[in-house]
Amino acid sequence: MARIAGVDLPENKRVDIGLTYIFGIGRSNVVSIIKDTGVDGAKRVKDLTEEEINKLQKELEKFKVEGDLRQEIEQNIKRLEEIGSYRGLRHRKGLPTRGQRTRSNARTKRGKRKTVGTVRKEVVAKTGSPPVEAGGKNG
Repeated sequence: MARIAGVDLPENKRVDIGLTYIFGIGRSNVVSIIKDTGVDGAKRVKDLTEEEINKLQKELEKFKVEGDLRQEIEQNIKRLEEIGSYRGLRHRKGLPTRGQRTRSNARTKRGKRKTVGTVRKEVVAKTGSPPVEAGGKNG
């Protein structure tokens, strides 16, 4: 099993797909890594030689991946929250930070909401009028 940058790569995947299992390495980075190392991207991970694995590890040292990258992202978010920027406030509230609408979408960020219903007929029949909330039109 090939272990690169602290990640066990899946053995039955192609090298170009397997490298994307490393946090911070996407398809575009994989293309440049494979070109620079000369490793065949169509090869399976289990068929890699030790020499090829070492080449890939050496090339990946140029990138910020896994723990270092996660730590940097976390620090960036903390900085935004500390300076009180709009994006920092959105992070703190757990809402989308990049301008997406939240009225009809953003269920992943906001969570499932409970529907607020209207006043039941029994309450209106007993009191003669619906309950008045403070600060409304009537109050």
